[in-house]
Amino acid sequence: MQSIESNALEPTAAEMKELSLAGKLIRLAPVYGLVILTAGLIILFSILLPDTFPTLLNLRAILSDKAIIALLSLAAMIPMVAGRIDLTVGYGIVLWHILAISLQTLFGVPWPMAVMTVLLLGTFVGFLNGVLVEVAKIDAFIATLGTGTVLYALALWHTGGRQIVGVLPDGFYAINGTFVFGLPITAYYVLAITVVLWLVLEYTPVGRYLYAIGANPRAAELNGIPTRKFVVGAFMTSGLMTALAGVILASKLRIGQASVGLEYLLPALVGAFLGSTTIKPGRVNVWGTIIGVAILAVGISGIQQVGGSFWVEPMFNGVTLLVAIGIAGYAQRRKGAAKK
Repeated sequence: MQSIESNALEPTAAEMKELSLAGKLIRLAPVYGLVILTAGLIILFSILLPDTFPTLLNLRAILSDKAIIALLSLAAMIPMVAGRIDLTVGYGIVLWHILAISLQTLFGVPWPMAVMTVLLLGTFVGFLNGVLVEVAKIDAFIATLGTGTVLYALALWHTGGRQIVGVLPDGFYAINGTFVFGLPITAYYVLAITVVLWLVLEYTPVGRYLYAIGANPRAAELNGIPTRKFVVGAFMTSGLMTALAGVILASKLRIGQASVGLEYLLPALVGAFLGSTTIKPGRVNVWGTIIGVAILAVGISGIQQVGGSFWVEPMFNGVTLLVAIGIAGYAQRRKGAAKK
């Protein structure tokens, strides 16, 4: 994962001026292909399932179910911008949702303090990941896999394999259960975080530095960018967002159990990888990640309503991940050929 490229393949303004209308459409097709495919799936399932798919109820269900995956995909995306990977997004959510509940039910901690504690611990784990990767020079895949496994083991030890159940305050339930303008509040969380990350990565020096580190860490160092600080910060932000997803999951499930959470790892990574194949192909980007999550949500929801079996979701996620990696590899090879 140290070799993740960060340069995009979207057409430049000068290039577009030289093309005809047909040429512009052909040139933009690979850039917005995933967006077009998502829209096509929505139209297809709306035609096939006019009574269930294009409804407000189905929209609420999709937004509620996939908000956590969207947050985890965005969390995984941030280290990817710097050319690293963070697997604790799938393991950490197991411990964090359990801890958010057990602090209240077993130790009597007020829910705002319990939420703040989980968020701080998530950020601290991100800091440890950054230190392991940047100071100890352990490969990001191995370091975060090890850290994630430890977090999962702690979740198993804390629960003893049992569920953590108890009466929780209404304020904690409202974190996930509130509706605003007819839509779940979790959708607004995702939208707000998406906009903030987009502004930071696209319009601030922090974003430019992270992309520069992801493209060529050595060149970034030679240009005076403190790569260690920014990579550690990327992992800390990822850890914070993973902890936030854990809190939302706890508010949604209202129970804590170690068997819940790991199933989010694959779709979260799929969404992040798909994000590098659209909007700005060849570069991990925020809106591409959201589109990646959207196509997973739409595809799985539609297939299940058509009558797909229980194994459809993991199959769809796995195949989509392979396709995403293949497209990303093709984009990088194309970019290399263009440079030559």
